[in-house]
Amino acid sequence: MKGKVLGYDNKEGTGVITGSDEKRYGFTKDSWKNATVPNVGDAVDFEADSSSKNAINIYADMAENSSGGNGLGGTGEKSKVVAGILALFLGTFGIHKFYMGCNTAGIIMILIFFFGFILAGIPSFVIVIISIIEGIKYLIASDADFDKNYIKGKKCWF
Repeated sequence: MKGKVLGYDNKEGTGVITGSDEKRYGFTKDSWKNATVPNVGDAVDFEADSSSKNAINIYADMAENSSGGNGLGGTGEKSKVVAGILALFLGTFGIHKFYMGCNTAGIIMILIFFFGFILAGIPSFVIVIISIIEGIKYLIASDADFDKNYIKGKKCWF
């Protein structure tokens, strides 16, 4: 059966999968057949143990995950820590926007920052505040939320 990882506690070695039948199945680290630990949102293929409502023989669906960029070989993965640090230290130049793939937003930030000094620096100050807020939002977001909103969702502002 196909499904997605809803949650995984690395410390406990347990997690939950939602199957294509829309039911939830618990699983343990012993049922996970890949070398890497499961991540929230990973597509999986598994067998459902109907007697215990657990998932067994769980394999990452590499074809699905490699196109999704969610930790199992995807090429488009971005780090929330890198994005947050770029926003905090170089955000006034829109560098974090370029890193995240929001080139238009990056260009807008650069232009407003440099030409904002014409208007007593107020627009430039606003860009500084925006980049600080965005940096903090990136850093405090959970990995799943960051991936959902900023990577897959292509959310370019706040």
